[in-house]
Amino acid sequence: MGLFKKFVAQTRKPEGFLGKLMVGSMNSGHSKLADWGMKHLTGIDAGTIVELGCGGGRNASELLKLYPKSSLTAIDYSEVSVQKAKDTNSDLIREGRCAVIQGNVASLPLENGSFDLATAFETVYFWPGLTACFSEVCRILKPGGIFMICNESDGTDETALRFEKIIDGMKCYTSEQLESALKAAGFSEIKTDHHPSKPWITMLAKK
Repeated sequence: MGLFKKFVAQTRKPEGFLGKLMVGSMNSGHSKLADWGMKHLTGIDAGTIVELGCGGGRNASELLKLYPKSSLTAIDYSEVSVQKAKDTNSDLIREGRCAVIQGNVASLPLENGSFDLATAFETVYFWPGLTACFSEVCRILKPGGIFMICNESDGTDETALRFEKIIDGMKCYTSEQLESALKAAGFSEIKTDHHPSKPWITMLAKK
């Protein structure tokens, strides 16, 4: 495997030196997409938030700026990502507003009905068994809780589909495929917004 393929493969589960480089680039590289996605949270109250697949932790800190009275749990299954997210949010962790833990979305180490809002930025491409993972998200949300998915790919753009071919375990889903899995997992009132000029999508699903 060439160096480029080895590097982009780190998007799935950052590990080692290349993983540290990848996680470092995630915080800046995904910021515009994430900020666009967060605009869809206007009018949504959230006292407790879980950030799934938190990567380098930048989005966790931005969510806590958006919700200054809330607490947030950030989770990732990569040790490298967890450490970076802890470093990024060290002040918020000391304040007791943020916790960063290692875990797998297929079996979340979190209590039933614990959160008002769950977010997933640029991560569901790698989730094993989409409906089963979405069911886990549904389980940890309170009744009426919101799950937001924000993806750079709508499952049809050529760039993402090229990466899908070279990154093991990556699957770019269309909004229709995501909606079907969300409904099967117990979500309702699903809303999808497509970026006017890019293949970005944001989906909001209510428990």
